[in-house]
Amino acid sequence: MIKFTGILFFVFIGITVSQDTVKITTWNILEYTGSDTTVRNPYFRTALNGMDPDILVIQEVYTQQVVNNFLTGVLNSSGIGIFAAGTFISGPGSDNAIYFRSDRFTFIANNPIATSQRDINEFIVRHIPTGDTLRIFTVHLASGTGSSIEQVRASEIDSLRKRTNLLPSGSNFLVLGDFNLTGANEQAYIKLVQPGGIDGRFYDVLNMPGVWNNPAYAPFHTQSSRTRSFGSGATGGLDDRFDIILFSNSVYNFGDLRYVPGSLTAYGNDGNHYDDSISRPPNNAVGQSIANALHYSSDHLPVFALFKFGNIVNVTGNQNSSYDFKLSQNHPNPFNPSTKIQFSVFKSTNVKFTIYDVTGRVMVILVNEELKPGTYVVQWNARQDNSSSELSSGVYYYTLMAGDFVETRKMILIK
Repeated sequence: MIKFTGILFFVFIGITVSQDTVKITTWNILEYTGSDTTVRNPYFRTALNGMDPDILVIQEVYTQQVVNNFLTGVLNSSGIGIFAAGTFISGPGSDNAIYFRSDRFTFIANNPIATSQRDINEFIVRHIPTGDTLRIFTVHLASGTGSSIEQVRASEIDSLRKRTNLLPSGSNFLVLGDFNLTGANEQAYIKLVQPGGIDGRFYDVLNMPGVWNNPAYAPFHTQSSRTRSFGSGATGGLDDRFDIILFSNSVYNFGDLRYVPGSLTAYGNDGNHYDDSISRPPNNAVGQSIANALHYSSDHLPVFALFKFGNIVNVTGNQNSSYDFKLSQNHPNPFNPSTKIQFSVFKSTNVKFTIYDVTGRVMVILVNEELKPGTYVVQWNARQDNSSSELSSGVYYYTLMAGDFVETRKMILIK
């Protein structure tokens, strides 16, 4: 399985790498006014304390005062000013807002993108430890069913793609929010993920073809968290994937800012509440108090993902740095059914090389042994190495672990 292709010896100058894992969350908080401080705010606090986001983007707010109310009454209710709010710009209909930990991010800009319905907001933030800039596009697309509403959603995405298609190659950006999409066949979704512009498309880490109101997709549903009517909001139980996070090519393909595989989560959804209330016991994803808080605070579940920021910050003489190892991109990529991956080991150590699917399930361990310095090539045949049924097209990950060194890259199987 392993092909030895040579030994490399040289004096290595260690490089210290700063990495910071960040949780980014989107949540439609259901017509929040901030006036019901004794009713909904405690539930919001319970849910957010459980999630502990670093960046929180919300939908369905209306005024600057409402944005302030959520900041002081929920996020900073302890009296410690951990969170700050980005610039709020009111547009037609309901609006979007962003909050962030002020010790980790600074806010740069809010650039609204006008559509026929609500504004799409481009929030730009800078990560303080690394100086990396991230653009977060926030949507709340038109709600409803039928071809005419689907055309409106497609038009809204056209407005978004006009902006992202002009961004330079390698740009770090996300789109998140309440998409109100019915499935992968809807034109708005197709427009999001199709190539275009310089590098303006978005990538979805979940392989969910067809209509999303499907029990097979139960772990990823976000609306409705309720089965009975109270206050406002939808009922009917969890059966729609409305709340989504999609990534730019740079984030998806492990640039300086990269998605942590398997971390995309519909918070509180254990996959056992299809067409049911999130608060029905038992909830195997969160405790009952959090399940209740999610149920009573909004008819949408929050969605979060983890991202690693990291760059080279200084040079030292340490010869035991993580740069004693190197992991290359697989070739070919995309592939069918076989691909090769090269990695280099510059000191003797135990090396583990693992293939995962998009959910984090281990597909095969190709290497788990002590290796001497050298460059090695492993080959993965998706057909031969899968012990169950033939693997489907989609995203897979490979991880090299060697001592303290861990690196993961993405590859794509296309049939």
